[in-house]
Amino acid sequence: MLYNFCLFDLDGTLTDPKPGITKSFQFALAAFGIDEELENLSKFIGPPLREVFRKNYGISPADMEKAVAKFREYFAETGLLENEVYPGIPEMLHALKSSGIMLAVATSKVKSYTQRILEHFGLDGYFDFVSGDDMDGSLTVSGKREIIRIALDHIDPGRKMTPVMIGDRKHDVTGAWAVGIDCIGITWGYGARSELEGAGATMIVDTVDALRNKLLP
Repeated sequence: MLYNFCLFDLDGTLTDPKPGITKSFQFALAAFGIDEELENLSKFIGPPLREVFRKNYGISPADMEKAVAKFREYFAETGLLENEVYPGIPEMLHALKSSGIMLAVATSKVKSYTQRILEHFGLDGYFDFVSGDDMDGSLTVSGKREIIRIALDHIDPGRKMTPVMIGDRKHDVTGAWAVGIDCIGITWGYGARSELEGAGATMIVDTVDALRNKLLP
């Protein structure tokens, strides 16, 4: 299948945000008296922020915004740029863009943070649109479906293109299926192959070069 519109997840797909995100979680949890090792927090890279706090630490609805605010207190000032681009990503994006493929980012991360990260690493020029969450988390209440739909509506409102979502977690796969598009799972991020297979990824690739070869004719 040849795709002419690629939607990319950010964390664990384009960039490795492990230091910044795990430290932000650690900082937020400490505010609730929870002492968590950084290595135990890497599995939470990718899912919506509030989902992590609710499902894994029992943060109550009453305390949820305090937890989110504490996470962002560290992340917005320091953690956002404790991050690095995976090797080969800029070259792949350049090749895709040069071939005429439309590119977008579809991430659970807040859109304004996403734009700052892309600009910092010089990746913003490759993308025709960035779809990310609002500060209140309203767009990720049901996973990534709405995030992906917004990108599709902006780039291809008539649904005439052949799009694919690319990401490292089950949320990318289930969000893609929810709006009726394929999803390529990648294994250099934070989701195991078994997670991607279980969610029903269209295909799974292990390296940036392998992904590039799948996407370019």
